Amino acid sequence: MPPKFRHFALTAAALLATSPTMPALAASCPWVAAWGSSQMEPGADNALPAEARRDVTLRQIVRPSIGGSGLRVRFSNAFGDVPLVIEAATLARAVQPGSAAVNAGSVTRLSFSGKRRVTIPPGADWLSDPIDLPLRAFDDLAISIHLAAVPGRQTSHPGSRATSYWLAGDHVADADLPAAAKVDHWYMLSGIEARACGGGAVVALGDSITDGRGTTTNGNDRWTDVLARRLGGKRAVINQGIGGNRVLLDGLGPNAMARLDRDVLALPGVTHLILLEGINDLGNLTRLQPVSAGEHAAMVEQITGAYAQIVARAHARGIKVHGATLLPYMGTEYYHPDAANEADRQAINAWIREPGHFDGVIDFDKVMRDPARPDRLNPAYDVGDALHPNPAGYKAMGEAIPLELLR
Repeated sequence: MPPKFRHFALTAAALLATSPTMPALAASCPWVAAWGSSQMEPGADNALPAEARRDVTLRQIVRPSIGGSGLRVRFSNAFGDVPLVIEAATLARAVQPGSAAVNAGSVTRLSFSGKRRVTIPPGADWLSDPIDLPLRAFDDLAISIHLAAVPGRQTSHPGSRATSYWLAGDHVADADLPAAAKVDHWYMLSGIEARACGGGAVVALGDSITDGRGTTTNGNDRWTDVLARRLGGKRAVINQGIGGNRVLLDGLGPNAMARLDRDVLALPGVTHLILLEGINDLGNLTRLQPVSAGEHAAMVEQITGAYAQIVARAHARGIKVHGATLLPYMGTEYYHPDAANEADRQAINAWIREPGHFDGVIDFDKVMRDPARPDRLNPAYDVGDALHPNPAGYKAMGEAIPLELLR
């Protein structure tokens, strides 16, 4: 083994039995989701370019929001049409966001059942063996993988708001990739888990407003990032937003009902779910042509019915669910909503606020609306499209969440 690898990945059994550096307390702590991203099949404009699909190293930077030990990485071939073969993988501490450089002494070889190579079936996720690399909350981590070939149908999270790097050849152990090409997406990487005692994870399930459309690339200023910092590393916040996503129908990514199991219920240590989704269902209803009053009413009924299903399924796993009210979107050119659309939004928000439907309510509508025109986004918080917040708006959202709901 080359000396540049100063840590060795072990199987879970071997790690717990033989690792003298992992405290007994940490070894007995449960696995908790520390970071995650929702997966989908990317469109042509977000897919890896043809020249990055063979004999390539991908380095991707992520920021877990809790600390712990005994880390493991979850890779995804959820939308692949053929097996995904990872030839080699490493985990390291990144020097900073927006850079491919890592701390050379932290480069840690990942293994899979003791082997450096793994084959992930189509439609599946795969966990690495645990490694003993102590993690502090908000440490930036670099995950590097070497692939001989990328599946024709890629698995990705296009809205990473973080820069990734690709370079031909096997460079998973390199301390920097100065010649690498850049791309602002994540690929085949769905989670980081850590052994953490006394905490748990909050999952945010939503669309582009959760995914962070309008935030700063590599700035970590989504509302979920603001919330995570307020929690101070005591509880992880997992962002499972997909831009353009809907509650009821597939669009950009699978609908919220279809992805609930993989993106929320399957994650370890989840204690709370924040649900903010539905604006794309309302907007798409009338984007191309008006519909009848009956169709408006049916949409409201279907969305609130789906909310109730999500609550019931989460409660069955012991997860509390907090409903977030839908932000105003009057004036959005893409959806050109009218009074009927606004009435639908008001009806859904009334259902969310009604006691007994959710374990708690987060009233983003109240925080983000224009006091002079409450059917519109506050101009101070508008990125410019009357739909998505700017960084100041996301900060207001993150700061408006009552922390007592998450205890």
